[in-house]
Amino acid sequence: MAAPIPAGDAQTPTPAPAAARTFSNVSNEVSGMRLPDSKMARDVTKLVRDAEGDLLFQHSVRVYYWAALAGKRKGLSFDPELLYVASMFHDFGLTSGYGTSHSRFEVDGANAARDFLRKHGVSDAESQNIWFAIALHTTNGISPHLFPIATLLAEGANMDLIGAGYDDFTAAERSAVEAAHPHPPGFADAFMQAAYDSLKHRPETTQGTGLADIMAYEDPGFVRRDFSRLMLKSRWDAGK
Repeated sequence: MAAPIPAGDAQTPTPAPAAARTFSNVSNEVSGMRLPDSKMARDVTKLVRDAEGDLLFQHSVRVYYWAALAGKRKGLSFDPELLYVASMFHDFGLTSGYGTSHSRFEVDGANAARDFLRKHGVSDAESQNIWFAIALHTTNGISPHLFPIATLLAEGANMDLIGAGYDDFTAAERSAVEAAHPHPPGFADAFMQAAYDSLKHRPETTQGTGLADIMAYEDPGFVRRDFSRLMLKSRWDAGK
């Protein structure tokens, strides 16, 4: 198994108990990458599948494969089990359980993942790293400068949603992932609708991310924040 990912402060975190980090040879293999089959992986699969429904769940599985394949290609050291948990929870904040939340959906998912990992005996340092990976996965330009799972989670999500890095994957890899977990017809529209339905009561949380573009696409009345206007109309510029 790959070595644990260092904590953000460069200290080596304490690994989770070995019993929680075992893998078995399972049939869910795509282009040489297997889904983790530990108890923790099975628990997160059931939790997320039940909460998300098929559209978001299958997207999350594909994100794991894209991320894992990218990590293998780049020679990065990462824990597949923690990457799987991060992939499963990265859109968890879009589920119906957060219908009254006014936090960013990324933070809701990150909080849920951190709580889940701690309950499964994962160290606080590793759990916090996964929190950062999920919380920052829609904030462009940050994740590539963090630890491997953060980098790979953002890459996997962008590959599955907009095809970023499409040509970095081989045709065989793309075909294998699609054969196992295909994008359904109309995936883009369905995903944007699902995101909008979850975020329309908290539109302010989408500002500064690609989610604001989805809000504008689904709601012609949505107004993107203009930061220059905020500065020009601030109390400092307009007078106290």
